[in-house]
Amino acid sequence: MTILHYVGGPTALLQLGGVRLLTDPTFDPPGEYPGGGRRLVKTAGPALAPADLGPVDAVLLSHDQHADHLDRAGRECAAAAPLVLSTVSAAKRMGGPVRALPAWESYAIGPVRVTAVPAQHGPPGSAHLTGEVTGFVLTGDGLPTVYVSGDNASLDVVRTIAARLGPVDIAVLFAGAAPATLTSEHAAAAAAALGAHDVVPLHFEHWEHVTQGADSLVAAFEVAGLGHRLRLPRPGEAVEL
Repeated sequence: MTILHYVGGPTALLQLGGVRLLTDPTFDPPGEYPGGGRRLVKTAGPALAPADLGPVDAVLLSHDQHADHLDRAGRECAAAAPLVLSTVSAAKRMGGPVRALPAWESYAIGPVRVTAVPAQHGPPGSAHLTGEVTGFVLTGDGLPTVYVSGDNASLDVVRTIAARLGPVDIAVLFAGAAPATLTSEHAAAAAAALGAHDVVPLHFEHWEHVTQGADSLVAAFEVAGLGHRLRLPRPGEAVEL
């Protein structure tokens, strides 16, 4: 059984094959936060605290340079984790339990194999401004294949991942049409390209710069004929996938 426990924003606890993996920890209250030279406004706090989630085996950190993916309380959570898998630049900046996992390289956590995959953090040519980002594909014998997109705005990147590692069973897509994430329409197209039977969006609410929310996602997936694949847990809710 695969369970996703939604905390809020880009943060969720994914339980797969008995392994507990936390995505992009953000546990600070609402307020203003720095973000790559601009102001980021958090509009709602997390539905759960780290203590509510219990121990984790690893953190899957798409990137460390923006507060909407790793805030102050999230950094404390990551520092206390036994392992953080992230980008090469995050490992250099953070140290501690952070292990660099370059694109297409893998790391085994119990029965789960975590493979880093590319992510395009904004329009083409913006990487020097936005910084390095990664996504993840999780596999294992007898386990569903799970894709965690991180902040990826490119359907071409999704198609490359699907061709190399797909199809996937579960897609955890960072949506919301922030400048560095998928629009609702592109999230539906990504789900189709990946062949995912369950799609759980993250990062589509709780931050002011997110421009498309749950209603937009539902509409886009219905238009694409994929409404039955979309799962939209409420903050604090756990869903079986």
